[in-house]
Amino acid sequence: MDKIDFKKSDAYRASASFKLVDIQPSQYLMVDGHGDPNSAPAYQAALETLYPVAYKMKFASKQGGRDYVVPPLEGLWWAEEMDSFTTSRDKSQWDWTMMLLVPEWIGQNDFQQALDTAQKSGALPAGDKIRLENLAEGSCIQVLHVGSYDAEGPVLARMHQYITDQSMTLAGKHHEIYLSDPRRVQPEKLRTILRQPVVPTV
Repeated sequence: MDKIDFKKSDAYRASASFKLVDIQPSQYLMVDGHGDPNSAPAYQAALETLYPVAYKMKFASKQGGRDYVVPPLEGLWWAEEMDSFTTSRDKSQWDWTMMLLVPEWIGQNDFQQALDTAQKSGALPAGDKIRLENLAEGSCIQVLHVGSYDAEGPVLARMHQYITDQSMTLAGKHHEIYLSDPRRVQPEKLRTILRQPVVPTV
């Protein structure tokens, strides 16, 4: 049985230069929350719920004849004041949706079965918040950031200026894809795709 690795698809490829890409609609396991990801209990609860459900879905899919690698963690981030990202980096003000990509052949019934199975195996601290939902981003500017998460601010500021210079406007939530495991990789070597949906300036 072949194992599909979505990390090898175009959606997970980026370079150090800003690039306009067209992202096809996809579905994700999602959990919403608020606050500093380094300290907010809700953030840890989200991860402790996303992964058990994702792996139950993967194992059920494998038994059905279609195996795949659980993709890397992703996140949507926003705040009432954009300066919270680019300047002050005041993480206590951040809202977020943590996500894991789900193959298109998996449906709501498969999700519910995986959720029920995961809940029987152990407590899911955000079991009442997890959902399977589509995300359509369309045209996006994205770049590969190599370095610590705290060093993203200047890159985002340059990205936003680039978007303005290209006669485009921000049109969705800031999206990050975590290609590295921060538990195993030094901060200065972390690889993160930074993505921003855009539309032409009217």
